Amino acid sequence: MRAADRPISAVLHDIVGNIQDIIRSELRMAKTELGEQLGKSRSAAILLGVGVLLLGCSVLFVLLAIVYALSLVMAGWAAALIVGAAVGLFAAVCLNLGIRKLQAMRAAPKTAESLKENVAWAKQLTR
Repeated sequence: MRAADRPISAVLHDIVGNIQDIIRSELRMAKTELGEQLGKSRSAAILLGVGVLLLGCSVLFVLLAIVYALSLVMAGWAAALIVGAAVGLFAAVCLNLGIRKLQAMRAAPKTAESLKENVAWAKQLTR
């Protein structure tokens, strides 16, 4: 049967089926991309976690030393309050910057662009 002999409904059915196949393929590709990225970053995340934990312990001891040093010239509670306030301010700035960076991130950019292209193609096809 020639393409010209096919009814419009059959052609439209094939087009819709092809679009569905493309979307399914794009979703599989996105899942694969994310899985690969997670696999690569797992060992790095473990090392970073251990490093952050040890760095946190180190920072606590340095802060304790600062409190002891300040307590030589002022009351112990005032020294602890000053150090605590300074660390809290630094933490607030870091958290704010981290949240901004996370909000700016995009997951699976290649797949997102590809899906946008497919949607645009499908809209042109149905016009």
